[in-house]
Amino acid sequence: MKGKSILNAGRDVTIPSDPRTLAYRGNRLETRAAYRGRMLIRPMTVADADEVLAIYQAGLDTGNSSFDTTAPDWAAFDASRLTGHRLVAEKDGILGWVAVRQVSPRLVYRGVVEHSVYVAPQAQGQGVGKALLYALIESTEAAGIWTIQSGIFPENKASLALHESCGFRVVGVRERIANHFGTWRDDIMVERRSPLIN
Repeated sequence: MKGKSILNAGRDVTIPSDPRTLAYRGNRLETRAAYRGRMLIRPMTVADADEVLAIYQAGLDTGNSSFDTTAPDWAAFDASRLTGHRLVAEKDGILGWVAVRQVSPRLVYRGVVEHSVYVAPQAQGQGVGKALLYALIESTEAAGIWTIQSGIFPENKASLALHESCGFRVVGVRERIANHFGTWRDDIMVERRSPLIN
């Protein structure tokens, strides 16, 4: 499948995409799978802050997306995520977002990031998460990042299936790693190692 990079408009790149899902219009990655129209995948900006944080909080409120219980303010969110790999899916508002943080300041881990992906409740099951993860994979590989990782609750079967469909694999389970609302919970570690960076 050939397409145009969201980072390098006009250059052909190979992306691991579902042909029903990804398409390009100008220099913006889009998906055809949802909402009888197109949604844009584009860089996150400060203007998106309120919608991004509301989607984050909605995910936290499910009790199955993170050990966190309250979304941070924008200053804390902004300070903790790498600026080059924050993306939103948009159609008549923000449908979801993905962002990464560095896992370690050590030079040996410079190509390893931890990601979060959140989709608005009304947009779930429509290909938004998959489009965001594919765009993140393209973005990080273009920057020389070789591993994307995350932790997922075992109960979050939709997220586990999404990540598997995008080339992530389970690398382990941290048993009873933290207490969440009075319950000790496991955390399934997933990662995707880029085949393009050796």
